[in-house]
Amino acid sequence: MLPVTWDSVLICVSLIVAFIASFTALDTAGRVAVSRGWSARFWLLAGGTAMGIGIWAMHFIGMLAMMMPMTMRYDPGLTVISLLVAILASILAFGQTVGGPQLTHNRLLRGSLILGAGVVIMHYLGMNALLIDPPPQWRIGLVALSVVIAFVASGVALWLAFHLRQGDHSLLLMRGLASLVMGIAIAGMHYVGMAAAQFSPSSAMRSQGVSNPGLAVWVTLVTLTILGITLLCSMLDAQLRAVRLAARLNRANQELRQLALHDNLTTLPNRVMLEQQLDLTIKQATLTDSRFAVMYMDLDGFKAVNDTWGHHVGDRLLVAVAQRLRSQLSDSMLLVRLGGDEFVLLAEGCDASAASQLAQKLVRIIDGVFELDRYTLHVSLSAGIAIFPLHGRDRQALLFNADAAMYHTKNSGRNGWSLFEPAMSAATQHQLELANDLWEAIERQQMRLFYQPKFRSGGTLLMGFEALLRWQHPVRGLLTPELFLPRAEKTGQIVALGNWVIEEACRQLKIWHNQGHTEWTVSVNLSALQFHQRDLLTTLTQVLARHQLPGGALMLEITEAIAMRDPGFSQQRIRELQQAGVSVAIDNFGIGYANLLHLKDLDASELKIDRSFINCLRPGSEDATVVSAMLTLAQSLNLRMVAEGVETEEQQRLLTGLGFDALQGYLLGKPTPADRVEASGFYPLRHVAASPRLSGLTP
Repeated sequence: MLPVTWDSVLICVSLIVAFIASFTALDTAGRVAVSRGWSARFWLLAGGTAMGIGIWAMHFIGMLAMMMPMTMRYDPGLTVISLLVAILASILAFGQTVGGPQLTHNRLLRGSLILGAGVVIMHYLGMNALLIDPPPQWRIGLVALSVVIAFVASGVALWLAFHLRQGDHSLLLMRGLASLVMGIAIAGMHYVGMAAAQFSPSSAMRSQGVSNPGLAVWVTLVTLTILGITLLCSMLDAQLRAVRLAARLNRANQELRQLALHDNLTTLPNRVMLEQQLDLTIKQATLTDSRFAVMYMDLDGFKAVNDTWGHHVGDRLLVAVAQRLRSQLSDSMLLVRLGGDEFVLLAEGCDASAASQLAQKLVRIIDGVFELDRYTLHVSLSAGIAIFPLHGRDRQALLFNADAAMYHTKNSGRNGWSLFEPAMSAATQHQLELANDLWEAIERQQMRLFYQPKFRSGGTLLMGFEALLRWQHPVRGLLTPELFLPRAEKTGQIVALGNWVIEEACRQLKIWHNQGHTEWTVSVNLSALQFHQRDLLTTLTQVLARHQLPGGALMLEITEAIAMRDPGFSQQRIRELQQAGVSVAIDNFGIGYANLLHLKDLDASELKIDRSFINCLRPGSEDATVVSAMLTLAQSLNLRMVAEGVETEEQQRLLTGLGFDALQGYLLGKPTPADRVEASGFYPLRHVAASPRLSGLTP
């Protein structure tokens, strides 16, 4: 056999090239994983090309390390083809593995077969590029071993490339170790394949082809340059991605801070920012011995806007109010929306006099008309002022006392402002304690229903009752709805209270039916929240089934304002209620903007004329003429007309004469607990002083 020696320097160079090529391939695989579209395709091509060039260069330098007693020459065509085979196989193998979200066994197998076949073809094409006669003899065992090593090394390389695409702070070390393993595996395949070749002692080189002097240096330099450029681009891309990610995270943090500290509707700061800023202002004011004002503000009449025009109009009104308030404030003042129609103003450097002047200006600016497209809206502002440190030295005390002063303004006529005084806190404390007690009132069975009778217009035939809510407070005694329902509406407790009223009224009605009064009905007032509740129909169906009440035994009363807030929804909801066997009455009719023509599509069963009409009725008066016309239209629409607030015999005779179907009022019967209904007999009460009716869920 022809003696063959090896250049140890070139062997080391080939191993270094294999290591660098493996590291570059792993790094560009990471770029493929985090890229999309054309960027991902570019890094797939770049990574595959770098890996193919590295494998080929390692192979070619390894061949150049083989020293024979003659000048070695290579076929340039086959050498170039072997390079292209290595690049193509690497690109295709990368596409099978590192580009997807998961590495399945089938994908790894296909990629390993492609890359392994490419390495084997590249190697033996490169060996055939050696222009020597006679050609070498091959030891089949070593050839087979080299093929096995090629496929195993390819599988290991691709598996590592996929699983080391992304990772933690130790990723660089892991890629280095993986690159070392991949380089040794690739080199092992090459040198096993080289060892499989045996050359005859009579072998001679052909005269044509490329000779090897200095070729190893050039191949090494070009390969390392290509790999270095690829690796540098990959690192720069990683840095750019890190910078962009940091910028996106910064923007996201700013957006989260905006969401956390600002109100989504008005973009004003929210309660969280108020508490932070108020604590800071208290510290600064304490150090500098200065004063500042906290102004608690609430809109008067906002609920009526919501009930009449809907929440979408109410939201637009809140935005307009916030803009008006901000237009009167300096940059150093902090205006906050707490929620609903409540605002708080933090004004540094304001004493009582300056805060009072500012409050007067804000009350005046809000009192003007709001023109929102076709809506002309009127609201006013009630404000309360607390001054640091006169009215509190901590955040809780300042906010509580400003709130107390605001409620004092509301109780004193609204549309104004009040400076806190110690006597105000007692009243506010009373309201807060009442609100807290309300959460447990149902569980502690403190709620009661009183029943006010409803008669045929003659006043002798009892038709049924209206259920009216009372709260038997353990300390404050029997409370009427106007004392606790407004707070329940603000907190959402109104829904639980309303559901309890429906359940209890139906339970009591079933008892009366079992006693033989099967013709009696019961009516219950619904709040706006209940009327729009998604599971209202389910609740009613379950209650009626549970107490086995016939259709029409339960009537729900909604105010005219609720019915006309969203006529389309009201029409659908009332139709659903009627189909479920529940009648609907329109309460307080005549005080809003609706008329019978608006109500003709609502399918209501009954209209209750507001007491303001009844109190003004006189024989032959214009009011009597208007009511008579309303009766005529109602009859044509098959609506039963009920007059509430009947308190005199004269009113009873007049209403009966006008043609009302039913009457209700203190003249005919006061609200009475269920256990006293039988005993009362409900004969007309001739000499009862007039007193307003207190509704179940409408104060």
